[in-house]
Amino acid sequence: MTDPRTKYPALPDPRDPGTDQPGLTDETEPRPDHGEHSYRGSGRLTGRRALITGGDSGIGRAVAIAFAREGADVALSYLPDEQKDAEETAEWVRKAGAAEALLPGDITDETLCHDLVADAAECLGGLDLLVLNAGYQRSRDDVDEIPAEEFDRVMRTNLYAPFWIAQAALPHLPPGSSIIVTTSIQGFDPSPGLFDYALTKAALVAFVQMLAEQQGPHGIRVNGVAPGPIWTPLIPATGWPTKLPDFGEDTPLGRPGQPAELAGAYVFLASEDASYVSGGIIPVTGGRHL
Repeated sequence: MTDPRTKYPALPDPRDPGTDQPGLTDETEPRPDHGEHSYRGSGRLTGRRALITGGDSGIGRAVAIAFAREGADVALSYLPDEQKDAEETAEWVRKAGAAEALLPGDITDETLCHDLVADAAECLGGLDLLVLNAGYQRSRDDVDEIPAEEFDRVMRTNLYAPFWIAQAALPHLPPGSSIIVTTSIQGFDPSPGLFDYALTKAALVAFVQMLAEQQGPHGIRVNGVAPGPIWTPLIPATGWPTKLPDFGEDTPLGRPGQPAELAGAYVFLASEDASYVSGGIIPVTGGRHL
């Protein structure tokens, strides 16, 4: 056993005030733990084929490593600027003995989303796991100061793209497939400084519940994972120079989480262990309530 309060050391202070989007792993100090040296698989996803959006770093990388070590082949979706991170993730997938596919592109484009699914299915020989994880956020001062183009980018990345990708993927998914959506504690307990991001995450909760009810008769399970404050490259790229020193310290466990600490939730929802779980949201929040 480990004490969850001290499983990971506190983030050092002061920290880098941040970088611009997209956040990259090499620019994130301290470097997040994606489970590279800790996650141990047990064959729970042998023979499965997964498409993971935002699979280059952060939560997406942790899920890709865990899925590969559980026996799944993995296709990674990511922005072209994240190529180096994606290649590092793909290397961990290969080391696990799984097949990988690198599929760069901007998912704010509807046509690309449909092509992404077709390419993933072709590269992997089909699809039965879909992880809708990619997200974009920026710190906001006031609602009336959010530029229209920024609001549109958040909506298209966090909400439109999951809809387009799920829409394109459903014809490929056989009974027994699993769709897992990365929601957020922000969908339940929104921060004013993440107004537009929180809107999309609340909508994704409804999306999970609606899609689970719709697809249950087809044998497809749909669930979500709601992370709390997780230390990923997205965080220093959000524009929080004054908030970073205290990031995650307001949780009952007193620290931010690491991407590796979410992997097990995604593996559970993808596996046969969750065969009767659909329409649910698993909180991984350090004790904060949804």
